[in-house]
Amino acid sequence: MAFDQASWQQFAMVAGAHGLALLSPGPDFFLVVRASMVDGVRSATGVCLGIALGNSVYIALALAGLAATAGMHGLFGALQWAGCAYLAWMGWKFLRSRGAVRLPSGAADATDARGAAGGMTGPAYLAQVGTGFLSAVLNPKNGLFYASLFAVLAGQSTPLATQAAYGVWMFGAVLLWDLAVAAAVRHPAVMRRFVRSVRTVERATGVVLWGMAVAVAIHAAGR
Repeated sequence: MAFDQASWQQFAMVAGAHGLALLSPGPDFFLVVRASMVDGVRSATGVCLGIALGNSVYIALALAGLAATAGMHGLFGALQWAGCAYLAWMGWKFLRSRGAVRLPSGAADATDARGAAGGMTGPAYLAQVGTGFLSAVLNPKNGLFYASLFAVLAGQSTPLATQAAYGVWMFGAVLLWDLAVAAAVRHPAVMRRFVRSVRTVERATGVVLWGMAVAVAIHAAGR
């Protein structure tokens, strides 16, 4: 698969659109930030992996051409309502949280880093992967974004192999971005500030998630 100048220009367009989508804070972003700050980077890596896998579901659907067909409207409507319910549930969890933060010691940090690098396994880690996966796959904005993006690529007669390469790149970009966010918020200065206002942060996050749920419901009702 050779990339000519036109292919690189198209890749720049795809990368730019996807990058802007990643920079826009959403439920996945808040989930990664809270998991890293409250439970540590090791736990957050599971959430990050789950989010990337959830995105890959929509990428695969779009590549298969299913997302651009008329028959998918009902599925996207169902996903919108499911996403609305999930956002509301997540917001309720944040609002009910007591704001307790487990501050790791230096030794705990070292163990945390070794666990993240070595690939933590077990039911707890799988639960975090599942949480991230549900957050991504039940967010209808993800499905609509990938459906529209790959519909544009299909309209430009982009070869399937090239579209698949874009999909692999997007999966990696989502995973690496979320891992970077998880690592960045563990900076000691950021952590100390968060500890002083953790309850306020979680309440604000809950309100934001409920606001998103309302917005999704309004959009789904207007379809």
